[in-house]
Amino acid sequence: MVYCLLTISPQLSSSFKVIAEGMTPPQRILFPPEKICMVWQQRQSAGAGLRNVGNTCFLNAVLQCLTYTPPLANYLLSRQHSQACRQQGFCMMCIMEAHVNKVLRSVSAILPLAVLRAFRFIGEHFQLGREEDAHDFLCCTVNAMQRACLSASNDLDISSQSTTIVHQIFGGFLRSRVICFSCKAISDSYEAFLDVPLDIKAASSLTAALEDFVTPEHLDGENCFQCSKCEKNVAATKRFTVHCAPKVLTVCLKRFDCFTAGKISKVVEYPEYLDLRPYMSQADGEPLLYSLYAVLVHSGVSCHGGHYFCYTKASNGLWYRMDDESVQLRSIDTVLRQQAYLLFYARCSDLRIGERPSSSLAPSHAPSFLSQCVASSKQAGSVGPQGLTGRTKVTLGSWVRASEE
Repeated sequence: MVYCLLTISPQLSSSFKVIAEGMTPPQRILFPPEKICMVWQQRQSAGAGLRNVGNTCFLNAVLQCLTYTPPLANYLLSRQHSQACRQQGFCMMCIMEAHVNKVLRSVSAILPLAVLRAFRFIGEHFQLGREEDAHDFLCCTVNAMQRACLSASNDLDISSQSTTIVHQIFGGFLRSRVICFSCKAISDSYEAFLDVPLDIKAASSLTAALEDFVTPEHLDGENCFQCSKCEKNVAATKRFTVHCAPKVLTVCLKRFDCFTAGKISKVVEYPEYLDLRPYMSQADGEPLLYSLYAVLVHSGVSCHGGHYFCYTKASNGLWYRMDDESVQLRSIDTVLRQQAYLLFYARCSDLRIGERPSSSLAPSHAPSFLSQCVASSKQAGSVGPQGLTGRTKVTLGSWVRASEE
């Protein structure tokens, strides 16, 4: 069984493990968790599309999904980070803050120039002009934002590093529980994750893939378990569960075969609303509800080519197809019929029914977030009010020349 761990540093992964076991609380809270708002604080239609400079559709699709992540967008729109940032040089949080503010305040397609200029800082292995994997770029971008949040904090204890706004939004814990067949001893370990990649070879739906993910695995033979109590190699069972749920759940449906470069193009159904409770370590209790807000799609037959685009839910509750510079209104029925690669869900069970945003920026008649979950939009697909006309061709060479001016 394969899952995605937090990959910033071994020290940071250890920090999550300490917190999960409840042994060492953080000495310092870098961002107060109560200030993370899951409800949009500004209500508007979708913002601008993004221009493609040559094989940058993966970058555009990921940026749009992040832009419409409610708790992240709320924070970036407030410009809190840049007002306090003292980092010299590359700062991914400052770049994202400027990008989100520009996208959501524009009606015509923009060039994500700052992100393109920082391309190699986001990931050293990235090469401009080459098609990159959208999941890889998402992980590197979120990791870069995390590093930016830690840049001004020296000599932090390990557990305090997990209290940035980035990891309080995207981060969660998996529990691995191994039970020895011989002595029945239980061994638990915890790992941090930013997203959950799921094997879809045998699954026809997201819930079926999640069921497979939490199904116990038999350890025996060459894959046996070293039991500390029995002091020998024994047969055992190993089971993963979500131990601490993130505020934003990102799921990667594993469509690409890294050995053959082929793609699994089968239909995998996914719901608009997801209850994560059955896959938690504590499976009993109230539903743990998540609402779909973005879907990243790959069209094509190979991981070495094709095209990326996405569907995002704007703060007005309507869905839009974001395909580079094109922004078009779409129905939820269309959104749920896609060959999804990445799925983004926002936790909605933190709010009580009838609760409203506290910000004065939100209109008094705005429905609650849970009300929006119950009454989803089913409007017909058509070009929205800010729908953009035909694509403007931007070549890599013209972008390079423009960036040097």
